[in-house]
Amino acid sequence: MISGMVAGRDDQALSRVPGVARHPWWSVAVQRFGQTTALSQLVLGAALGFGMRFWDAVLALTIGAVLLSAVAVAVGVIGQREGLPTAILSRWTGFGHAGSAVLGLVIALSCTGWFGVQTGLAGAALAATAGVVPAPVWSLLVGIVITVVAACGVRWMAWTSYVAVPAFLGLLAWLVIRNVNDVGVLGGPAPGPSIGMLTAITLVIGSFIVGAAIAPDLTRFHRSGRDVVKQTVLGVAAGEWVIGLAGVVLAHGLGTTDVMGVLSETGGWVGALIVVTAVLKINDWNLYSASLGLVNFFDAVFSLRISRTQMTVVVGCAGSSLAAAGVVHQFTHFLVLLGVVFPPVAGIMLAEYYVVRRWRNEIISTRPNVPRSAPSWVPATVVIWPASAVIGELAPIGQSGVNSLVLAFALYVCAGRLNLLRMRTRRATNRDMKAA
Repeated sequence: MISGMVAGRDDQALSRVPGVARHPWWSVAVQRFGQTTALSQLVLGAALGFGMRFWDAVLALTIGAVLLSAVAVAVGVIGQREGLPTAILSRWTGFGHAGSAVLGLVIALSCTGWFGVQTGLAGAALAATAGVVPAPVWSLLVGIVITVVAACGVRWMAWTSYVAVPAFLGLLAWLVIRNVNDVGVLGGPAPGPSIGMLTAITLVIGSFIVGAAIAPDLTRFHRSGRDVVKQTVLGVAAGEWVIGLAGVVLAHGLGTTDVMGVLSETGGWVGALIVVTAVLKINDWNLYSASLGLVNFFDAVFSLRISRTQMTVVVGCAGSSLAAAGVVHQFTHFLVLLGVVFPPVAGIMLAEYYVVRRWRNEIISTRPNVPRSAPSWVPATVVIWPASAVIGELAPIGQSGVNSLVLAFALYVCAGRLNLLRMRTRRATNRDMKAA
């Protein structure tokens, strides 16, 4: 089906990324940096700065970023070695065909939902500034632009990041300088109610644990494991730290956590452009991951190979329409709840690939192609995945994402040691799933 698109713009959605299609580490790092330098990180930094002394907040950001980087590197190296997106890779890392289909659908729902929420945010900012057309129209326009970029593939998304990331950082620096004139306030006490160090670190980890869990979607384009490490340090650690630090400075300088209010008061096109550039560089990846998840879902469930480009256009139009209608904002709590299911995925993948190795030889020995078959489903994973998510969320201590990741890892290793990872039949893999 449209072989040129499948090999090019489809970015090997159902096959391994070959060596000739791998990117320089800095190209991937800029895109990862674009994902982590979001408005949510600015709001997080402001929350920490409002409840902590400056250097305590810096310490919390640093520890959280290091822990996130460890997860992102461990999962990302699997993607780099095997050249497969998260949903496809999961077929041989503990989930089987059925589990990968569910995972692909969850990724698609989550990413499409957040795409709609953030597109609506950009539309509202532009409408407030321009005052020419209403927010729904702006939301549609922003959504269409992002859809075109994501449909054209990783190379277009890289060039978008080259422009949007520096623009966002420059505008953000201007915002901080304009609003914080007295740097002496950074040495003072927290402006608001105190936040404990453990709570602060928990908030930092929770801010990007989902992105770390689905790292293979991006790291499959790396050329070596060292590239994954370098990209993660720049993209995740620096992104979490720099943008979070800007939020800390704003909170101490202005005595507020209301970052969006500061943007509104700043007014003009600068405030609107901060929002738009922040949305643009992360929303193309939301849409991209959603399309990868759905391509895997239709292949796993219906044996239909659908072009990622075509799926991106369909999902982008749907998400943009929902954003224009304002519907997605009603499902924000549901989207947050969906985020709970991702950390156990990383725990299971790490346990299978590095420790248990029940199906690792299959995926390694078939390079550069994809194994001819995969387990239909793995009963133990059906129990471990939801159980880890629920227990991790309800545990009275720690961070829910970290809790569920560690628990899933431990339970899967135990299942492997007790010989409980028995698959229920095998299913043939699409014969077209070869290296492009």
